[in-house]
Amino acid sequence: MSAQVHHLRPTTGLAPRGILCGDPARCLVLATALTERPIMFNHARGLWGYTGTAADGEPLTIQATGLGAASAAIITGELARLGLETFVRVGTARALPGADGTTAPAGTAIAVTGALAADGPSRTLGAGPAVLPDPTLLARLRANTGGVPVTAGLVASADLPHPPAADIAAWVAAGAVATDLQSAAVLQVAANHGLPAAAILVVTGPVGDEVPAVDDDAHLEAVTAAAHAAAHALGLPAPGATPSPGAAVGAGGQA
Repeated sequence: MSAQVHHLRPTTGLAPRGILCGDPARCLVLATALTERPIMFNHARGLWGYTGTAADGEPLTIQATGLGAASAAIITGELARLGLETFVRVGTARALPGADGTTAPAGTAIAVTGALAADGPSRTLGAGPAVLPDPTLLARLRANTGGVPVTAGLVASADLPHPPAADIAAWVAAGAVATDLQSAAVLQVAANHGLPAAAILVVTGPVGDEVPAVDDDAHLEAVTAAAHAAAHALGLPAPGATPSPGAAVGAGGQA
Protein backbone atom coordinates (compact mmCIF):
# COMPACT_ATOMS: atom_id res chain seq x y z
CA MET A 1 0.00 0.00 0.00
CA SER A 2 1.25 3.48 -0.80
CA ALA A 3 2.69 5.38 2.16
CA GLN A 4 0.56 8.31 0.97
CA VAL A 5 -2.69 6.40 1.57
CA HIS A 6 -3.80 6.54 5.19
CA HIS A 7 -7.58 6.24 5.19
CA LEU A 8 -8.46 3.68 2.53
CA ARG A 9 -7.46 0.05 3.10
CA PRO A 10 -7.94 -1.70 -0.26
CA THR A 11 -8.95 -5.35 -0.07
CA THR A 12 -9.19 -5.93 -3.83
CA GLY A 13 -8.10 -4.20 -7.02
CA LEU A 14 -9.02 -0.63 -7.96
CA ALA A 15 -10.46 -0.19 -11.45
CA PRO A 16 -9.00 2.62 -13.59
CA ARG A 17 -12.49 4.14 -13.84
CA GLY A 18 -14.86 4.79 -11.00
CA ILE A 19 -18.08 6.27 -9.69
CA LEU A 20 -17.85 8.22 -6.45
CA CYS A 21 -20.79 8.98 -4.18
CA GLY A 22 -21.06 10.19 -0.63
CA ASP A 23 -23.29 7.62 1.07
CA PRO A 24 -21.67 4.21 1.71
CA ALA A 25 -25.02 2.39 1.62
CA ARG A 26 -25.79 3.99 -1.73
CA CYS A 27 -22.49 2.62 -3.05
CA LEU A 28 -23.64 -0.93 -2.31
CA VAL A 29 -26.86 -0.36 -4.26
CA LEU A 30 -24.99 1.14 -7.20
CA ALA A 31 -22.38 -1.61 -7.21
CA THR A 32 -25.16 -4.18 -7.39
CA ALA A 33 -26.93 -2.27 -10.16
CA LEU A 34 -23.86 -1.57 -12.30
CA THR A 35 -21.55 -4.55 -11.83
CA GLU A 36 -21.53 -8.30 -11.53
CA ARG A 37 -19.88 -10.04 -8.58
CA PRO A 38 -18.80 -6.83 -6.82
CA ILE A 39 -16.08 -7.38 -4.24
CA MET A 40 -15.51 -4.98 -1.36
CA PHE A 41 -12.65 -2.64 -2.22
CA ASN A 42 -12.65 -0.73 1.07
CA HIS A 43 -14.50 -0.84 4.38
CA ALA A 44 -12.13 1.25 6.51
CA ARG A 45 -13.82 4.14 8.33
CA GLY A 46 -17.18 2.86 7.10
CA LEU A 47 -16.45 4.18 3.61
CA TRP A 48 -17.63 1.20 1.64
CA GLY A 49 -16.30 0.70 -1.86
CA TYR A 50 -16.68 -2.11 -4.39
CA THR A 51 -15.01 -3.29 -7.57
CA GLY A 52 -16.96 -5.47 -9.96
CA THR A 53 -17.26 -6.39 -13.61
CA ALA A 54 -19.32 -3.89 -15.60
CA ALA A 55 -21.52 -4.60 -18.63
CA ASP A 56 -18.61 -4.20 -21.07
CA GLY A 57 -16.61 -6.87 -19.26
CA GLU A 58 -14.16 -4.41 -17.73
CA PRO A 59 -13.79 -3.51 -14.03
CA LEU A 60 -15.58 -0.58 -12.41
CA THR A 61 -15.07 0.70 -8.87
CA ILE A 62 -17.83 2.42 -6.89
CA GLN A 63 -16.46 4.16 -3.80
CA ALA A 64 -18.02 6.22 -1.00
CA THR A 65 -16.45 9.58 -0.23
CA GLY A 66 -18.29 10.35 3.02
CA LEU A 67 -20.03 13.57 4.00
CA GLY A 68 -18.74 16.97 3.00
CA ALA A 69 -15.92 18.38 0.93
CA ALA A 70 -13.04 17.58 3.30
CA SER A 71 -13.84 13.86 3.39
CA ALA A 72 -14.44 13.79 -0.37
CA ALA A 73 -11.14 15.54 -1.10
CA ILE A 74 -9.16 13.14 1.10
CA ILE A 75 -10.70 9.99 -0.39
CA THR A 76 -10.54 11.23 -3.99
CA GLY A 77 -6.89 12.13 -3.53
CA GLU A 78 -6.08 8.69 -2.14
CA LEU A 79 -7.91 7.01 -5.02
CA ALA A 80 -5.86 9.07 -7.47
CA ARG A 81 -2.65 7.98 -5.77
CA LEU A 82 -3.81 4.36 -5.91
CA GLY A 83 -4.32 4.54 -9.67
CA LEU A 84 -7.83 5.82 -10.42
CA GLU A 85 -7.68 7.34 -13.91
CA THR A 86 -11.15 8.77 -14.56
CA PHE A 87 -14.38 9.09 -12.58
CA VAL A 88 -17.81 10.62 -12.26
CA ARG A 89 -19.26 11.85 -8.99
CA VAL A 90 -22.89 10.80 -8.50
CA GLY A 91 -24.43 12.79 -5.69
CA THR A 92 -27.36 14.86 -4.50
CA ALA A 93 -28.05 18.57 -4.36
CA ARG A 94 -30.62 21.12 -3.24
CA ALA A 95 -32.19 23.32 -5.90
CA LEU A 96 -31.61 27.07 -5.88
CA PRO A 97 -34.37 29.47 -6.96
CA GLY A 98 -34.24 30.69 -10.53
CA ALA A 99 -34.86 34.21 -11.74
CA ASP A 100 -38.60 33.49 -11.77
CA GLY A 101 -38.48 32.05 -8.24
CA THR A 102 -39.03 28.45 -9.32
CA THR A 103 -36.63 25.60 -8.56
CA ALA A 104 -35.70 22.41 -10.38
CA PRO A 105 -38.13 19.64 -9.39
CA ALA A 106 -37.03 16.91 -7.01
CA GLY A 107 -35.62 13.98 -8.94
CA THR A 108 -34.04 16.16 -11.63
CA ALA A 109 -30.57 14.96 -12.69
CA ILE A 110 -28.09 17.79 -13.29
CA ALA A 111 -24.88 17.30 -15.25
CA VAL A 112 -22.52 19.77 -13.57
CA THR A 113 -21.14 22.30 -16.07
CA GLY A 114 -19.08 23.92 -13.32
CA ALA A 115 -18.93 24.06 -9.53
CA LEU A 116 -18.54 27.36 -7.70
CA ALA A 117 -15.80 26.89 -5.09
CA ALA A 118 -17.75 28.14 -2.08
CA ASP A 119 -16.20 25.55 0.25
CA GLY A 120 -12.93 25.67 2.16
CA PRO A 121 -11.33 22.42 0.92
CA SER A 122 -11.59 23.23 -2.80
CA ARG A 123 -10.08 26.67 -2.27
CA THR A 124 -7.31 25.19 -0.11
CA LEU A 125 -6.57 22.84 -3.00
CA GLY A 126 -6.11 25.81 -5.32
CA ALA A 127 -9.53 26.23 -6.91
CA GLY A 128 -10.43 29.50 -8.58
CA PRO A 129 -13.98 30.89 -8.53
CA ALA A 130 -15.31 27.76 -10.26
CA VAL A 131 -14.02 24.28 -11.07
CA LEU A 132 -14.86 22.75 -14.45
CA PRO A 133 -15.42 19.10 -15.35
CA ASP A 134 -13.72 17.22 -18.16
CA PRO A 135 -15.47 18.38 -21.37
CA THR A 136 -15.70 14.92 -22.94
CA LEU A 137 -17.31 13.36 -19.87
CA LEU A 138 -19.65 16.34 -19.55
CA ALA A 139 -20.68 16.06 -23.20
CA ARG A 140 -21.47 12.38 -22.72
CA LEU A 141 -23.54 13.16 -19.62
CA ARG A 142 -25.42 15.91 -21.46
CA ALA A 143 -26.11 13.69 -24.47
CA ASN A 144 -28.77 11.79 -22.48
CA THR A 145 -27.41 8.55 -23.92
CA GLY A 146 -27.54 6.76 -20.59
CA GLY A 147 -31.27 6.21 -20.95
CA VAL A 148 -32.32 8.90 -18.42
CA PRO A 149 -33.25 12.57 -18.92
CA VAL A 150 -30.41 14.86 -17.81
CA THR A 151 -30.35 18.64 -17.63
CA ALA A 152 -27.16 20.66 -17.11
CA GLY A 153 -26.12 23.62 -15.04
CA LEU A 154 -23.73 25.40 -12.72
CA VAL A 155 -23.79 24.36 -9.06
CA ALA A 156 -22.36 25.88 -5.89
CA SER A 157 -20.41 23.63 -3.53
CA ALA A 158 -20.67 24.72 0.10
CA ASP A 159 -19.28 23.63 3.47
CA LEU A 160 -22.70 23.19 5.09
CA PRO A 161 -26.11 22.02 3.90
CA HIS A 162 -27.91 25.14 5.14
CA PRO A 163 -25.98 28.12 3.73
CA PRO A 164 -26.67 31.75 4.66
CA ALA A 165 -29.19 33.68 2.58
CA ALA A 166 -26.49 36.06 1.36
CA ASP A 167 -24.50 33.15 -0.06
CA ILE A 168 -27.56 31.73 -1.78
CA ALA A 169 -28.28 35.12 -3.37
CA ALA A 170 -24.70 35.37 -4.64
CA TRP A 171 -24.79 31.88 -6.13
CA VAL A 172 -28.10 32.56 -7.87
CA ALA A 173 -26.69 35.82 -9.26
CA ALA A 174 -23.74 33.81 -10.60
CA GLY A 175 -26.13 31.47 -12.40
CA ALA A 176 -26.04 28.43 -10.13
CA VAL A 177 -29.11 26.19 -10.19
CA ALA A 178 -28.30 23.97 -7.19
CA THR A 179 -25.95 23.57 -4.24
CA ASP A 180 -24.09 20.49 -2.98
CA LEU A 181 -21.24 19.64 -0.59
CA GLN A 182 -18.59 17.89 -2.68
CA SER A 183 -18.44 18.60 -6.42
CA ALA A 184 -15.94 21.47 -6.39
CA ALA A 185 -13.58 19.56 -4.11
CA VAL A 186 -13.57 16.30 -6.05
CA LEU A 187 -13.23 18.09 -9.39
CA GLN A 188 -10.34 20.15 -8.03
CA VAL A 189 -8.57 17.03 -6.77
CA ALA A 190 -9.00 15.53 -10.23
CA ALA A 191 -7.58 18.68 -11.82
CA ASN A 192 -4.59 18.64 -9.47
CA HIS A 193 -3.84 15.05 -10.50
CA GLY A 194 -4.53 15.64 -14.20
CA LEU A 195 -7.49 13.26 -14.23
CA PRO A 196 -10.69 13.62 -16.27
CA ALA A 197 -13.71 13.82 -13.98
CA ALA A 198 -17.30 15.01 -14.01
CA ALA A 199 -20.32 15.11 -11.73
CA ILE A 200 -24.04 14.42 -11.98
CA LEU A 201 -26.35 15.39 -9.11
CA VAL A 202 -29.93 14.47 -8.25
CA VAL A 203 -32.09 17.24 -6.78
CA THR A 204 -33.72 16.16 -3.50
CA GLY A 205 -35.70 19.38 -3.00
CA PRO A 206 -35.26 23.15 -2.64
CA VAL A 207 -32.45 24.62 -0.56
CA GLY A 208 -33.54 25.33 2.99
CA ASP A 209 -35.93 22.40 3.28
CA GLU A 210 -35.13 20.17 6.25
CA VAL A 211 -36.80 17.10 4.75
CA PRO A 212 -36.14 15.84 1.19
CA ALA A 213 -39.05 16.33 -1.19
CA VAL A 214 -38.82 12.71 -2.36
CA ASP A 215 -39.13 9.55 -0.29
CA ASP A 216 -36.23 7.13 0.14
CA ASP A 217 -37.34 4.74 -2.61
CA ALA A 218 -37.83 7.49 -5.20
CA HIS A 219 -34.57 9.11 -4.12
CA LEU A 220 -32.61 5.90 -4.57
CA GLU A 221 -34.29 5.20 -7.92
CA ALA A 222 -33.29 8.64 -9.21
CA VAL A 223 -29.70 8.28 -7.98
CA THR A 224 -29.44 4.84 -9.59
CA ALA A 225 -30.68 6.28 -12.89
CA ALA A 226 -28.08 9.04 -12.63
CA ALA A 227 -25.43 6.41 -11.95
CA HIS A 228 -26.39 4.64 -15.18
CA ALA A 229 -25.83 7.94 -17.02
CA ALA A 230 -22.47 8.29 -15.27
CA ALA A 231 -21.51 4.75 -16.20
CA HIS A 232 -22.42 5.44 -19.82
CA ALA A 233 -20.25 8.55 -19.76
CA LEU A 234 -17.39 6.32 -18.62
CA GLY A 235 -17.89 4.09 -21.64
CA LEU A 236 -20.40 1.49 -20.47
CA PRO A 237 -23.32 0.67 -22.77
CA ALA A 238 -26.68 2.24 -22.01
CA PRO A 239 -29.13 -0.12 -20.25
CA GLY A 240 -30.27 -2.73 -22.76
CA ALA A 241 -27.67 -1.71 -25.36
CA THR A 242 -24.95 -3.86 -26.87
CA PRO A 243 -21.40 -2.94 -25.83
CA SER A 244 -19.32 -1.39 -28.61
CA PRO A 245 -15.56 -2.06 -28.78
CA GLY A 246 -13.33 0.82 -27.72
CA ALA A 247 -16.15 2.82 -26.10
CA ALA A 248 -14.46 3.28 -22.74
CA VAL A 249 -13.26 6.75 -21.74
CA GLY A 250 -9.63 6.55 -20.70
CA ALA A 251 -7.28 8.73 -18.76
CA GLY A 252 -7.21 11.32 -21.53
CA GLY A 253 -10.97 11.80 -21.39
CA GLN A 254 -11.45 10.62 -24.98
CA ALA A 255 -14.18 8.21 -26.01
